[in-house]
Amino acid sequence: MNTAVNLTVAIPTYNGENRLLRVLDKLKEQVNTEHINWEVLVVDNNSIDGTAKIVQEYQENWLQNVPLKYCFEREQGISFARQRAMNEAKGELVGFIDDDNLPFANWVNSACKFAQEHPKAGAFSSKIHGIFETNPPEELKDITFYLALVDRGSEPLIYEPRKKGLPPGAGLVVRRDVWKKYVPAKLLLIGRTKKRWMPTGQDAEALLYIHRAGWEIWYNPEMEIEHIIPSSRLDEKYLRGLMRIIGLGRFHLRMLMLDWWQRPFAFCAYLINDFRKIALHFLRYRKVLDRDIAAACEMERLLATLISPFYLWRIRISNFTKLY
Repeated sequence: MNTAVNLTVAIPTYNGENRLLRVLDKLKEQVNTEHINWEVLVVDNNSIDGTAKIVQEYQENWLQNVPLKYCFEREQGISFARQRAMNEAKGELVGFIDDDNLPFANWVNSACKFAQEHPKAGAFSSKIHGIFETNPPEELKDITFYLALVDRGSEPLIYEPRKKGLPPGAGLVVRRDVWKKYVPAKLLLIGRTKKRWMPTGQDAEALLYIHRAGWEIWYNPEMEIEHIIPSSRLDEKYLRGLMRIIGLGRFHLRMLMLDWWQRPFAFCAYLINDFRKIALHFLRYRKVLDRDIAAACEMERLLATLISPFYLWRIRISNFTKLY
């Protein structure tokens, strides 16, 4: 008789041969999992390096009772890799660990325990510590949370999208049947790809569909991971690009939180408020925008948020014309 799989740990990766090693080693060190039936699934997102070979080598000397699986997803983008993980996973829960995330030794146990104790939780997130290759300058510390760092204290809490936002996909655990029932197979926001930077927010988009279906989204501080952040992600060009695609996805996320009849009125209100925020930010930082990276990045996000509805409408029209 087949035993139900409690948890699938899914690792989306692109050219991750040098990063996967540490992640897989951390998963081999998980404790208190004797009564948990779990598996690990590496989703190779169109890599051109030795990712497949690394997984094959680990499979030969892996944990006896924990399957280590591999699949290849050709469509580039984290949203496509996560959707492929959902299709391939056998677990009742699917936990996403990126290839630069190092889970603490009790992560698997804490995830399964939390799911049992909170049956109304459709998804729940981790506490995420940043491990910087180089310490961020003091002026960047106000925007480093955009690099998927999460610390909302030592007690669990429910996310309220309009007040507390939503967590990133790194370290997120989702009930597989909830995702497959309520999250569209193809999201509008796909984020960075190998060829270009598209509007991001795919993690929040998926969670908003789950939230709208009546499921709770939680923060679980007992699930802890370390997020390795290379020096390149503190580069001004990278940060400006990141803030731009965050802003470009903002309109779609705003509309998902509203009923259809509220959206025309909200569009006008948001447009006016976004103009106001840009004007205030410019007046406050106009003398330092050329040398204050944090202020310049925030202006990038505000401007992208302003044009977000028009940019996304263009994407929708483009997608529609490709179908006909």
